[in-house]
Amino acid sequence: MRRALAGLTTRGRSFVAAGGTAIVCAFVLGERDLLRAGVLVLVLPLLCTLAVSRTRYRLACARRLDPPRLPVGREARVDLRLENVSRLPSGVLMVEDRVPYALGGRARFVLDRIEPHGKRELGYRIRSDVRGRFRVGPLTVRLADPFGMVELVRSFSLSDTLTVTPTIVPLPPERLTGAWTGGGDSIARAVSTAGEDDVTPREYRHGDDLRRVHWRSTARHGELMVRREEQHFQSSGTLFFDTRRTAHWGDGAAGSFEQAVSVAASIGVHLVQTGINMRYVTDAGEALPTASADGGFEGLLLDTLAVARRSKGASLSAGLAALRGRPGEERDGGGLVIAVFGVLTAEEARSVAVARRGTGTGVAVLVEGHGRGGGAAPAGGGRVAARTAAGLLRAGGWRVVIIRSAAELAGAWAQAGQGAEDFVKDGTVEDGTVKDGA
Repeated sequence: MRRALAGLTTRGRSFVAAGGTAIVCAFVLGERDLLRAGVLVLVLPLLCTLAVSRTRYRLACARRLDPPRLPVGREARVDLRLENVSRLPSGVLMVEDRVPYALGGRARFVLDRIEPHGKRELGYRIRSDVRGRFRVGPLTVRLADPFGMVELVRSFSLSDTLTVTPTIVPLPPERLTGAWTGGGDSIARAVSTAGEDDVTPREYRHGDDLRRVHWRSTARHGELMVRREEQHFQSSGTLFFDTRRTAHWGDGAAGSFEQAVSVAASIGVHLVQTGINMRYVTDAGEALPTASADGGFEGLLLDTLAVARRSKGASLSAGLAALRGRPGEERDGGGLVIAVFGVLTAEEARSVAVARRGTGTGVAVLVEGHGRGGGAAPAGGGRVAARTAAGLLRAGGWRVVIIRSAAELAGAWAQAGQGAEDFVKDGTVEDGTVKDGA
């Protein structure tokens, strides 16, 4: 009853105030008719409160997101099913599904009546122009009396999560020359004198089939071990993403950070789909260990990049240490490394240049951004600084790509796949020297 009284609407509170005032005036003035009118006005909202508070029907709710993960700018459909599981028919229901403002705001429906054990199916669409992870729900139901005096809100606990991933740019099918120099369990190591099925165990890696777990070795080493059964060379690579706040400028979708997130997502998805086992490293260190497409790396990468934010770190030391610190890759020449940067100073470019090891292929993508979203450019920013960093990286054996937006990545990727020394949008390359185009 107390909860129902707290749910009095503005009309209900006005009736209570008017009835109380009329009763007081009736006693002061000695007007019996005014007393009757005051009692009637006061009792009406109280009776409505009693009726709503004694409502005993129960509701069940189910929600489905289709799809639960989608890229920026695409639409998802939300299907709701509301069921009256009691033996009493419901009254007028005002249903509202809580939706973040970024997905389009609230979704409201009015249901006249749900018969006993009846069902109602509702649906609406949501979309987001910004990436992120958003909570959809819970569903709230507002119970109201026919006179609009009382409104009681009941909420379900069920909610779902919608993941909005960065925009994926389709890349040409050309394979990077030298991309298959990466690490893996090669034939030389996979086949031993014991036969083609070498049961020499190794430590478990993310994405390995649990059916290959070697339990005897697991018990002996105290950690999960699997059998070496790979009989074919499997390339591996690393996706490095510089998320430092000082390396990016501009706000919104036109800023260099948002463009770099889209670039990293596009490259990571493309390489996994070409059969390369990838791992993901940021300036703060390793974020996702090596895994294949079967190991769910693509989904994990997109989920991670969907909520990626600029880091407060100012150094690349931790990330470069993780990039060069895997012993298995040192034996195999370093593998394929794709690094996505914002603005690099000359000193940072020298550090990145020496991080490339052996004969592995290294491609550095420098994302300038449009800068139309506002925000000041970081120290050393601009096309001149990008070209200086590109020259230092190229001297260290890296292939360098300089782009302003993710939309330019497809053309740049085709140039990098052909082994070109450098690619700069709006410019030409002659003898390693970048010259402005017309």
